[in-house]
Amino acid sequence: MASASSDEWRAVCDKFTNAQNLTVVESRNDPENDPFRSKYKARELLREIYCTLKSFEAGEGEEESGAESSEQRPTEPPVDGQREDGYGQGFSGDSPAGLRAAKLGAVEYYLGVNHVDTEELSAGQEHLMNCMKLLERCSVSSENVSLFIHVRNQLGILSAGWDETETAQGFLETAESIYQRYLKEDGSPPTDMTEYFTTEENMLTHQERTKRFELAYTHTMYYLAQVYKNLGETERAATYCHSTLQRQLQLNQFSPMEWALNAATLSQYYITKGLYMEGRHCLSAATVISDLAGEVPSEAAAQESETESERREQLRQKRAEIARCWIKYCLNVLQDSKKLLEDSIGELDTDRQEELKMARRREEEEEEKGRKSALLFGSEDTFDSIASLEEKVHCLLPLDFTEARAVFLVGQNYVTQAKEYFQMDGYVTDHIEILQDHSALFRALAFYEEDLERRCKMHKRRVDMLEPICSDLNAQYYLMIRRQMMFELAEIYNEMMDLKLTLANRQSDTESLDNHTINKFNHLCSASAKYFQMFLDSLCSPEGKIPEHLEEEVLRPALVARFRVARLYSRLISPSPSAQLENLDKSLEHYKYVVQYCEAHPEAAAAVETELELSTEMVGLLPLKMNRLKAKMVVNN
Repeated sequence: MASASSDEWRAVCDKFTNAQNLTVVESRNDPENDPFRSKYKARELLREIYCTLKSFEAGEGEEESGAESSEQRPTEPPVDGQREDGYGQGFSGDSPAGLRAAKLGAVEYYLGVNHVDTEELSAGQEHLMNCMKLLERCSVSSENVSLFIHVRNQLGILSAGWDETETAQGFLETAESIYQRYLKEDGSPPTDMTEYFTTEENMLTHQERTKRFELAYTHTMYYLAQVYKNLGETERAATYCHSTLQRQLQLNQFSPMEWALNAATLSQYYITKGLYMEGRHCLSAATVISDLAGEVPSEAAAQESETESERREQLRQKRAEIARCWIKYCLNVLQDSKKLLEDSIGELDTDRQEELKMARRREEEEEEKGRKSALLFGSEDTFDSIASLEEKVHCLLPLDFTEARAVFLVGQNYVTQAKEYFQMDGYVTDHIEILQDHSALFRALAFYEEDLERRCKMHKRRVDMLEPICSDLNAQYYLMIRRQMMFELAEIYNEMMDLKLTLANRQSDTESLDNHTINKFNHLCSASAKYFQMFLDSLCSPEGKIPEHLEEEVLRPALVARFRVARLYSRLISPSPSAQLENLDKSLEHYKYVVQYCEAHPEAAAAVETELELSTEMVGLLPLKMNRLKAKMVVNN
């Protein structure tokens, strides 16, 4: 080819620089009615470069006849993952022939990316495969290894976008293999693709070459994380996602808010696995890194500038989403602790509590050391800030009220932050989900509270936050959410009723309950029954007809609601035998429904085994109780 100092070669380099400038810089200012104007111009320049390179080849007598040309433009795409990774094949990547192939391959690569950017995906794939075919003739070397990886990254993205996940996996895993083997066998800072068309005086430093090469592999890891996630390999996906985030920090190549949101999302994987130290670390890093994006512009600034308005919206939204991830962290910590500590009736098992406290003292130090060694985000600038934030939040499961309250307060603080952005006006579903999480935090904390009056007040807080929303929601548009809230409110009132009765029984026998206590108990009992009935009514047709067949997603809730209503009617404290008889009759009706539905639909029995067993028993016992009550009424009359 022409020497690097020739005027012809300098013209090629200038064209390439212009094409890059059009692609990266000028395209940002393209008008909406011609969004790809600059990229089309860049494409023409790249085509001219390709033709010039081919003419250089011909001029040097290197061009071979149609056989070689057809080799360079394959009709059948090679399948990655079924071949060697480019080592020890073809001619040397550092040879003149290897360099010619790399330069032509690079132009094909840039043409491929250009077509993908302009939404011409099939044409983009064709150019990228042309690049692959050219590289197949060469062995991997410092001159072409970057191109080997970049082209596979692009083909991986393209295949994933077409839901060809396993094909994408092949391209990306080969790219990873090439990277790892190159570092092992060579390791020198490789030539960047842009340097194929750069004059001697503008070549990159070794440091910049290394940075760009490492960034290419970071992209490989990022795309592999997505591929493994789509293949259901969640643990592998999380490992790659974590490594990607760490590398982005090390290379200082990241957008603070995007990085923070990815770290917060990764935390949710660790949380579901019960790995709270890792989850906390991800969230702490997310919070610290998100602060690097700066202050949220004021409303006044947002009104004056569209750019500031968009920035304000993005920062507020993404920080609110990170806050929601913190809420889930705190909620899961409390709920997992509850599962460990509760006995067979859902109360705190004090013996188990003491066992766990003793075990924790022995284990917590080793656990902290072991896990942390494998998982640390940050740089010298951010590490201390991340560690400082971690210290404010427990990652060990709380074992008593004091520890649980500390976790609860952190969660509640993030509830406040999340609600500032996700307000009822504009974000109905998000706002209600946050309220439901807040309610769940109170429910989890109440488990640790020994004082039953205070526990009851916590449940009352839940009622106060959910009840007004439930009554105001449009049943037509928010049916599923209303059902969730009605069921939860019914359960809260049921819990409060049980607590009030337990308190009353501690003070006196049931026979001598005062009127105030009886009225309070009946109010809670009726409120619970009301919300269960509202839930059941929401399943009926517009004409009020009960469905003959319950859909799978509502089968268990509907039958449980029937069972609970039956129990609630039987528990009402009635002022007269006739009122009691009426309540027992309603109770029997609901118990019968559960039994009869399961007889008519035998497959439903598995969903409500316990409730069905008790309902069957009560269908036999209640008529006897009602007959005794009737006989007593006759005698008294």
